Amino acid sequence: MNVYDFDNTILRGDSTARFFAWSLRHCPRMWPSLPAQALNGLLFVLKLRKKQAFKQRMLSFVACHEDIDAAVDAFWRDNLCRVKPWYRRAHRADDVVISASPEFLIRPACKALDIERAMGSPVDKHTGVFHGANCHGQEKVRRFREAFPDANIEKFYSDSHSDDPLAALAEEAFLVKGDKILAWKNVKEY
Repeated sequence: MNVYDFDNTILRGDSTARFFAWSLRHCPRMWPSLPAQALNGLLFVLKLRKKQAFKQRMLSFVACHEDIDAAVDAFWRDNLCRVKPWYRRAHRADDVVISASPEFLIRPACKALDIERAMGSPVDKHTGVFHGANCHGQEKVRRFREAFPDANIEKFYSDSHSDDPLAALAEEAFLVKGDKILAWKNVKEY
């Protein structure tokens, strides 16, 4: 099996940030929350707020959508074209996507790409509240092993060394920079 990160790996850009921007255009009820969202971002940048707390507050914008499933579907109709061509050529039936983005957001895109197995951060799609750990770093390994205890990763692709723990499990690992696929270097043992 091949395992992929999602944002900036098979998708050009960050799906959560793009959904936030898309929602600003399509859900004016979100606008009054912008000052609080800006403060949330500033606190995160200044390292006064942890990543999961930042993401949870940021994701509270999902409440502006009356029908979140319809909004996510419309978002992907506009954004599925951002999937990188190299992934469409490399796709296999046993691919797995594991991402820090909310699972409710990435699953419809993965389904459209015929990726049956996708894992993301466990976030309530109506409130933005996390009901588990942010699926990042070592948490990706934990979630992967929970779902596939005996699986062997043939190839792993990601845009970030924050995925070193998952890359260390793979026979081969690749760092994706734009449309370039590079050999993963300096993978530590985890």
